[in-house]
Parts: sequence; C-alpha cells; structure tokens
Amino acid sequence: MKYKYFLFTIIVGIVAVSLPLFALDVPVLKGHVNDYAGMFKPGTVGILENELAEFEKKEPTQIVVLTVPSLQGEVLEEFSMKVAEKWRIGQKKLDNGVILLIAKQDRKVRIEVGYGLEGRLTDLTSGRIIDNDIKPLFKTGDFDTGVINGVHSIIRAVKGEYNASAPVPAQEEKQIVPWYTPFLIIGGIVLFVGLLILLAWKRGVAGGGGSGSYSGESYSSGSSGSYSSGSSDGGSSSSDSYSGGGGSFGGGGASGDW
Repeated sequence: MKYKYFLFTIIVGIVAVSLPLFALDVPVLKGHVNDYAGMFKPGTVGILENELAEFEKKEPTQIVVLTVPSLQGEVLEEFSMKVAEKWRIGQKKLDNGVILLIAKQDRKVRIEVGYGLEGRLTDLTSGRIIDNDIKPLFKTGDFDTGVINGVHSIIRAVKGEYNASAPVPAQEEKQIVPWYTPFLIIGGIVLFVGLLILLAWKRGVAGGGGSGSYSGESYSSGSSGSYSSGSSDGGSSSSDSYSGGGGSFGGGGASGDW
C-alpha cells in the first residue's frame, strides 16, 4: 500500500508541474507599458508611457505594450487574444486598440490589432513593423530601442504615415512545433504513470496488501501562470486608474520570432 501511495504522490507532483503549461493567466493591466518580463529600463518605460498617454488624448487610440517572461507552452496568437478579450483595449464601437505583446524567453512578438484599425494597421504593415523595426534590434539584445521603434512605427501607421512597402530581409526557414505537442508529452507521462499504478495495484492484491499507515501531504499548485504586479522593473505610475475602453479584436495583426 505504501508503494501505491508513493506512486500517487509522484503523479500528483507531475500534474502540479504540468499545469502551468495550460494555465497562463492574463496579467493585470497597469498602464500603457506593462513590462512583466523586466526587459526595459525604467527610463524607457517612462518615455513610452508619457508618449502613449499623450497620443491617446489626441487620437484617442489606445496602444499598450505587454511583456511576459514566457508563454509557458501557450500559442502566441491564442494568448494574445486572451489578453485582448480581457483588457478590451480601444474605445467601444471604435475598436481602435493595439497590443504589442512580447514573450522574452520564447523570443516571440505579436502586434494584435482591433477591428477599427485593421484598415490602417494591416496584417502586412504589422509584419513589416516587426521584421524591420523590432526584430533586428531585439536580436542584438537592444530591447529598449527595439520597443521604442516598434511603438513609434505603430503610431505612424495609425496616423497613416507609415511606409509598409520597404522590402523585408530574407529569413531562415524555421521548424514549427505543432500546438498539440505539449498535450502529447503530458498524455504520455500520465499513461506511463497510470501503468505503473496498475502494476503496483495488481502486485498488492497478489501479495495480500499491507498494514502500514500513511500520513498524507497536501499539495498546492499555486496560482499557475499568474503575475505579480508589484515587482516589475517597468512598473507604471498610472497603473491603478488605467483600463481599456471596451474595444473588440478579431485576430488581425502579425507575429514574429527574433
């Protein structure tokens, strides 16, 4: 019996470790720049926060930046839509919101565009901004200049001033990992552990069981995929009062790796 409980403890531990792959929470919207991955200098965050706040007053388009340490196995585009649906960036009925999402460890970036801006900030234009203005600098580790260039280009595109006809540098073909790969891995682990438990149970029945006692332990998976809003290097001073205006998104935009 002790052996059975030992195996049960193992499977609970595996499940607890695996949960973050499928439970990445959307972080709290703190301001125009939400640097949860700590990628930017405080000065850069301050500059962009002020610029985007002023731009919102004039347009009134809402543009926000979000960095996360990792996607934890989630698909970039799916997580980006989760952010869009929760934050509701852009004015209601105008749907004029833009989210620049950056996943540091995954080296991925996406521009998510609200319905109302898809005519000016097209998929093509979003892709050009990522490929020409963001990725080259991110590849060298200059995240501050890369995000500033990216935000400025998004602003110009919204104003109809961005030239999206510039050629995009040739890129190496990359092998794409299917979205269901994590499910296959976890499924294989669970199946293997289940077989071990079945064998242990049969062994216990054949041996007549045991009389030992077991003192259970409690397990807590914590708040998988959650974020702390108090320790980011790029915290926004206007975070407590900022919120989306109720805009809608429909999957327009572009993604890229660096």
